[in-house]
Amino acid sequence: MHRANVQRAMSGTIALVGSGEYTNAMNTTDRYLLDTISSVRKKRVVILPTASGLEQGMPQRWNNMGVKHFEALDAEVTPVMLVTREDANNPKVAAAIRHADLYYFSGGNPQYVVETLRDTPAWDALVDGYEQGAVLAGCSAGAMMLGSYTLNVRAAVSGQPPQWTPAFGLVPGLAVLPHFDRITAFIEPDTFQQMLASAPEGIVVIGVDEDTALVRHTAPDQSNWIIMGQQTVSVFRDGERVVYQAGATLDL
Repeated sequence: MHRANVQRAMSGTIALVGSGEYTNAMNTTDRYLLDTISSVRKKRVVILPTASGLEQGMPQRWNNMGVKHFEALDAEVTPVMLVTREDANNPKVAAAIRHADLYYFSGGNPQYVVETLRDTPAWDALVDGYEQGAVLAGCSAGAMMLGSYTLNVRAAVSGQPPQWTPAFGLVPGLAVLPHFDRITAFIEPDTFQQMLASAPEGIVVIGVDEDTALVRHTAPDQSNWIIMGQQTVSVFRDGERVVYQAGATLDL
């Protein structure tokens, strides 16, 4: 029985990254994520470029960047070319994902990554690893898919009605807007307010700036998050915006 549709409680270290995957801007954050892993052997990182599956050449580019980045941080890196539904249903791909210490999803199209992974052995294998203590990090679209809903930002900016699509809910009750500083620089304030007002009931919208991460690092009953990186995180709840600087902690 596949478990992709289950809205589950948070159970371990997780990182929602606004942008900057596999760049020097994320060195401190990624070292922190690796340091949370208790292991006497070299930490094993699985790189997943699934969200870029519609962009020619990008999955391989992201994987190459991820290998170089995490090897420089002294991790053992396995790049997995999981870019289609066929890949996600392939037992060999699921086997390659199992037993990792850290899973990292790079950016691309949030709706595509959800559609590709939902109800597949590959996603089941990843969730099993996460529930057993593996770290889970997602950047841009990779962060959006971990919330309860994704928003089609491009459609909303072009004047179409906001489109909220159910996602995986590994961070239930949240919807993540990455590249947030860049989004708010070109979107009209009225359009943005309409987007917020259209969010599904009970959803807290989180805006994560570029080169910045929102990292959950404690037990579920504490629910502490920390802002890491170079900029800020904005939390929109009940029509109010609260901005948190790097180094701040918050409860969600």
